Amino acid sequence: MPNSERDRAAPAGLHKIVIVGGGAAGLELATRLGDKLGRHQKAEIALVERARTHLWKPLLHVIAAGSMDPSEHELNYLAQAHWHHFGYRYGEMIGLDRAKKLVLLGATYDEEGREITPPRSVPYDTLVIAIGSITNDFGTPGVAEYAVPLETPEQAARFHRRLVNACIRAHVQTTPLRPGQLHVVIIGAGATGSELAAELHHTVREVVAYGLDRVNPERDVRIILLEAADRVLPALPLRISLATAKLLTELGVEVRTNARVSEVRADGVRLADGSFIPSELVVWAAGVKAPKVLQNLDGLEVNRINQLVVLETLQTTRDPDIFAIGDCAACPWPGHPNPVPPRAQAAHQQASHLYKQLQRKLAGQPLKPFVYRDFGSLISLGAYSAVGNLMGGLVGRSFFIEGYFARLMYRALYFMHEMALFGLWRAVMSSLARAFSRGMGPTVKLH
Repeated sequence: MPNSERDRAAPAGLHKIVIVGGGAAGLELATRLGDKLGRHQKAEIALVERARTHLWKPLLHVIAAGSMDPSEHELNYLAQAHWHHFGYRYGEMIGLDRAKKLVLLGATYDEEGREITPPRSVPYDTLVIAIGSITNDFGTPGVAEYAVPLETPEQAARFHRRLVNACIRAHVQTTPLRPGQLHVVIIGAGATGSELAAELHHTVREVVAYGLDRVNPERDVRIILLEAADRVLPALPLRISLATAKLLTELGVEVRTNARVSEVRADGVRLADGSFIPSELVVWAAGVKAPKVLQNLDGLEVNRINQLVVLETLQTTRDPDIFAIGDCAACPWPGHPNPVPPRAQAAHQQASHLYKQLQRKLAGQPLKPFVYRDFGSLISLGAYSAVGNLMGGLVGRSFFIEGYFARLMYRALYFMHEMALFGLWRAVMSSLARAFSRGMGPTVKLH
């Protein structure tokens, strides 16, 4: 049995709330509960997370394209925990003992294979699971070996390094470019894939402009966006889909719909119709599922994509002391055939709801159901434009937006996330500091 982690233990009898997963939902919840309950010793709050720093997941495509320096947006978990009165537990959940109310953590190791933390357990009275989602490759051959997913900042940075290296390699070679050498195939035209395609159109040209004059972006670089459905952004309203497809086409992105991938190879992508697309770089952004660990959490119910099935109160169906929020939760959406969609706004709303409900739970009051409010969707196409729709209680009805106003609304989403973590004034100062620093160096990362 792993050792139970009780360092910096709170006073005996204090209710222990453990949050597993430091994404948008988990970190916002831990921060707010720490400020409300941890600061005043009304509960012990702990956040379990396998990463050292937090970065808002919708920014990953910007980092992959090189339009943003991740160090300017990363938040250190240990510092956030210190500032906001919760404990940070470095590690990854590998299991659960519901009878003993223990979260089981695996050992962690450094880059040289030396152990950092041993296998251990974290006790809880109330558990919140918010470990997000991972890429779903649907069992497609070659994806794990040759395609780059965009799940973590490290993967996004890895893709960008490969992109810059490919441009430098093409610049210095004395032989003609081989077929597909500077081609990028993005599989999946959802929000991530579509936004990445637009960002890449800009950043590749910026990288080449810094002295790589033997590469001609118009002639040598191709960006191909593949979607198995009959349109891009199939989960969003048709008008947004059509506007996005039009803008991408105008940028020179090759958009292919009804294109099912049967295999990813080292030299390109093969489609189900037998055709082959040569490419040096492949990004897989075609689907999501919850992490496999949720399949074996001591009998908790999961659906076909590993999401924990929860009630309208966000409690798991088989344990009232365990909650799930964010992409890893299959939350009912009354009046709709599918659960609440895996979007940043849903994670934010669930964190805000649970922040209040856990206080009710501690007070012995009944929990209120979570009600999802769809405020619309926004798609950022980099420096070129943004499209989306606003709906629901925000404006009273649904209407289409694009251009500068849509870009402003998209940035407001990130600002709201920063406010939840830092408060208003620090969020404002952080935004201003980044705005000033952008003028001090290249407009894209060159390494």
